[in-house]
Amino acid sequence: MNLPHDLVKSLIGSNPYYIQNYGASYLGDSLELIKLIPNSCINLIITSPPFALTRKKEYGNASADNYIEWFLPFAYEFQRIMTDNGSLVIDLGGSYLPGNPVRSIYQYELLVSLCKEVGFFLAQEFYHYNPARLPTPAEWVTIRRIRVKDSVNMVWWLGKTANPKADNRKVLKPYSQSMKNLLKNGYKANLRPSGHDISDKFQKDNQGAIPPNLLEIANTESNSAYLRRCKAAGIKPHPARFPSGFAEFFIKFLTDEGDIVLDPFAGSNTTGFVAESLQRRWIAAEINEDYLIGSRYRFEATK
Repeated sequence: MNLPHDLVKSLIGSNPYYIQNYGASYLGDSLELIKLIPNSCINLIITSPPFALTRKKEYGNASADNYIEWFLPFAYEFQRIMTDNGSLVIDLGGSYLPGNPVRSIYQYELLVSLCKEVGFFLAQEFYHYNPARLPTPAEWVTIRRIRVKDSVNMVWWLGKTANPKADNRKVLKPYSQSMKNLLKNGYKANLRPSGHDISDKFQKDNQGAIPPNLLEIANTESNSAYLRRCKAAGIKPHPARFPSGFAEFFIKFLTDEGDIVLDPFAGSNTTGFVAESLQRRWIAAEINEDYLIGSRYRFEATK
């Protein structure tokens, strides 16, 4: 029987840049690498692709005008390689139109194209709230004061079919104190003003609360082992790192141990690192070698 990383390597058939116990990272154009993956074998694709920002970033990003055209070739390949009960999770930041305090709607246009053209199903939309985000763009937020700061990314959870695998019992949140009191002291079943019937089943202890589709995850990594190792090696870290809590939520929610997770725009490879810790097999692709070199430090810091 193949070890997890051997199986992952066999899916692509080319030499990985580095391997771990459960996965492998590859250097190169992810679209070309994905074409080497057989049909219907990836359980989860989770990624934060370059956003359609007004200004070009060093990690590369398509403009809002041609973002859909740029992304669709990836989308067709994603659908091909996903299992029938697989999921695609895309984290997308917003942007303003050049020179105006008006928002681009590229995220919504992408969603419509993914569903209408490619054939994905929208399982649920999520909102990734980062309370630590800086107040930008400065022109509209801090100078003219005509907009508030943008702190939420849109997250599209899509399925290849209408029934992607998921289990919210794997991502339960700790109960609030009020809920703990309710479980301890009991609750009198009655009708709420809204008309909802709160029965005595409401008092059942399910070991946690079902989380909402608003994920509050601050991306405040400032002195992590990854950053320290990059600095010591003279490697510039990825400027838009993926928070580990985001990857952890969806990997737990949408996969089981042994499933295969792919991040086609891996950056600092938070996805692979989290998948490794959760004993999921994983594939990471990154076109920038410096980012790939730096991503290796995530794993070395744990040894």
